[in-house]
Amino acid sequence: MSKIKFVIKRNGATVDFNKNRISNAIYRAAVSVGGRDKTAAETLSDKVVEYLENNFPGKSKFHIEEIQDAVEKILIENGHAKVAKEYILYREERKQKRESNARQGTRPSENIPWSKIWQIFDWAVSNNLHTIDLLNERIEKGEFKEVVDLSEKLYEHDVERAAALITEKIDKLKMVMITGPSSSGKTTTTIKLEERLKKKGFRFLPLNVDHYFFDLEFHPKDEFGDYDFETPQALDLELINQHLHELSEGKEVKIPYYDFKSGKRTLNHTAMKLKEGEILLIDSLHALYPKFSEGIEDELTFKVYLEPLLQMKGPDNTYVQWTDLRLIRRMLRDQKFRAYNPQQTLEHWHYVRASELRNIIPYSNNADYIVSSGMPYEIALYRNLLLENFSEWENIYRNNVLREDAYKRASRVLKVLQAVKGVSDDSAVPAKSVLREFIGGSLYKY
Repeated sequence: MSKIKFVIKRNGATVDFNKNRISNAIYRAAVSVGGRDKTAAETLSDKVVEYLENNFPGKSKFHIEEIQDAVEKILIENGHAKVAKEYILYREERKQKRESNARQGTRPSENIPWSKIWQIFDWAVSNNLHTIDLLNERIEKGEFKEVVDLSEKLYEHDVERAAALITEKIDKLKMVMITGPSSSGKTTTTIKLEERLKKKGFRFLPLNVDHYFFDLEFHPKDEFGDYDFETPQALDLELINQHLHELSEGKEVKIPYYDFKSGKRTLNHTAMKLKEGEILLIDSLHALYPKFSEGIEDELTFKVYLEPLLQMKGPDNTYVQWTDLRLIRRMLRDQKFRAYNPQQTLEHWHYVRASELRNIIPYSNNADYIVSSGMPYEIALYRNLLLENFSEWENIYRNNVLREDAYKRASRVLKVLQAVKGVSDDSAVPAKSVLREFIGGSLYKY
């Protein structure tokens, strides 16, 4: 049994020591450079504990930085330089992010072009929808349906523009990729783009990237032991890239099949080949990740990036955060369609967010077009659906040092939901709205 009992976090809180968090961190770093040996990660974590106990006899409480320093040392000394480098880089990225947040606070993403953000903001101001108070005024005047119609029209205009730009590349185009962080509306937007482009004579062949997941036993975990499906390294990126090259060259490939019930993948399962005039259609979190389409010429692809770029100020004169909209959307979708408790979604979101900040959002500038799926009216619907839950979660996590992230998110979202006037009747929302992907009632089959 380890002599190490406690860990001091960066915020000064003291928590119980858990060796699994070391092995999980080492394994995540290894996965990032192509390694998938969990036994080796566990052995290395044992060496970290042994090093700390031998070099600091009698010490039972360590600061998190001391433990991370020891991890770097053990990795390097045991011949895992690449893993150590990845671990060090990730550690430095997290440090810079903490320092940036401390200096500047919350601000719009620098990865989304300011011209796009300004377009959405200008629209919001023109329609008196740039603050929660103004939204409340319109709801109180009985204008909720009008707000819904205006919001949906803006989104549909974005989708139409993306379709028009895709059409301009038709001569050499081989694949259209729809990407964006979790719950940004990729599935509905993919369907809508396909509808428009089919009317123009396009023919599509969908590629389900989920079939390229590695077996569940090889997936990295977060610090709480939760499997991470969000990281690009959960996918066989090398095989995806190989198949995209071969399909674009007119060759036949055999894509794998992933069984989510068993967590197992079967290779060479389904034959696929692009026919003359067909275009590959891909809906994926990681379509902009460099290794996904590495080496494929830009003229062969069109990449659409999704994000709910809501420009609305709420409590404390701060903007409603896009990640909070997506968190709520995913809670509702997971509960309605995946039998997943919303509280579990909140507890897992810190890992979703960490992965997208590192592996998805930084590459948004590589998109050919950005579609905003944010609807100013959606927070009014969310109040009645989740207000009580967020109030409960804020209390549950208030003094839980291991769930600090969940507490901060619950507290922030609660303020937004308390500030907005709730609308319980969602009949004004079109049956083909992107929001129906999350609240239910869609005419589309997902």
